[in-house]
Amino acid sequence: MQGLTAELVRGCWYMAMPGADLKPGQQTARTLLGEPVLIARLSDGTPFAIKDICPHRGIPLRYGKFDGETVQCCYHGWRFDKTGTCVDIPSLREGQHVDKSKIQCGAYACVERYGLIWIYFPKDDEAPSGDHAEPPEIPDFADGDAPRFAIMLPFPCSTDHAAFGLMDPTHAAFVHTSWWFKKDATKLRPKEKHFEPGDYGWRMIRHKLPPQNIAYNLLGGNVSTEITYRLPGLRVEHIRGDRNSVVGLTAITPVDEGQTEVYQIFWATMNWVSAFGPLARYLMRVFLDQDRVVCIQQREGLVHDPKLMLINDADTQARWWMRIKREWHEAQAEGRPFANPLKPMTLRWRS
Repeated sequence: MQGLTAELVRGCWYMAMPGADLKPGQQTARTLLGEPVLIARLSDGTPFAIKDICPHRGIPLRYGKFDGETVQCCYHGWRFDKTGTCVDIPSLREGQHVDKSKIQCGAYACVERYGLIWIYFPKDDEAPSGDHAEPPEIPDFADGDAPRFAIMLPFPCSTDHAAFGLMDPTHAAFVHTSWWFKKDATKLRPKEKHFEPGDYGWRMIRHKLPPQNIAYNLLGGNVSTEITYRLPGLRVEHIRGDRNSVVGLTAITPVDEGQTEVYQIFWATMNWVSAFGPLARYLMRVFLDQDRVVCIQQREGLVHDPKLMLINDADTQARWWMRIKREWHEAQAEGRPFANPLKPMTLRWRS
């Protein structure tokens, strides 16, 4: 937490990109968790992910061609399928035998759920299984439901500092000071929220939202919310009313130990909200960019390796994040199941 980098969490599914950004027959190269990854979509619509390095001479495969079925290296024309297995070596002549099935560039487990492409990054070449056989669920929506809105901004900080921003309950009045949201930082109100352990993290227990907020009326009566935080860096807010639901996902995806991509994604049961896509994405980008600017400014101080301090109760969730991460790494090192170390607690602050 103290420095510019963070230990990355492995053995988890990471949100790699919105599915709408990758058409059939297309490929895109990314660096995720410090690894070069080539993500592509087959002609039939199935996404896959392989390591973006040709095992022949080491050139990135992204410089080659993708025909909707195989990726061809630009250097010598070797082809690789969705499993990362070599299927063709053009230079071979009749009678020359090479067991191409043993030539692998490396592949990742990759699935599309809820309109998002998820990639599993193993710790020790293991396949996803058990609680991690599939990506986390999005409540109230089927796995084929695409989000209404999605944006991403690069954050010049580690996943730890990005995560602290996600769960920080007291910065909004000072950082998110747009004319349409929390403009006056002097109007701080006392807050009290109840928390309990959740799957690989914790949750703010569901509670009713104030009926005076006109926007909530779109969801019907008895509007309530529940906010969940979990490894490897997911914040899910589930707002539900008598008639409609909205789910917001903020996903932290590390580029490497010191750089992070932060996604904001929303699903809604109201079909008509899609018409407001340009406006919604603009407001989302303004809001998220305010957090990004703070991270840039914070980095100016972090380069001097200051000793940071956290206070109760406003920073308790930051402490929880580090405890959850520590338990995750210790459980992996000791070869035992993860045991959530958190207990139910009520936190109080002003914001």
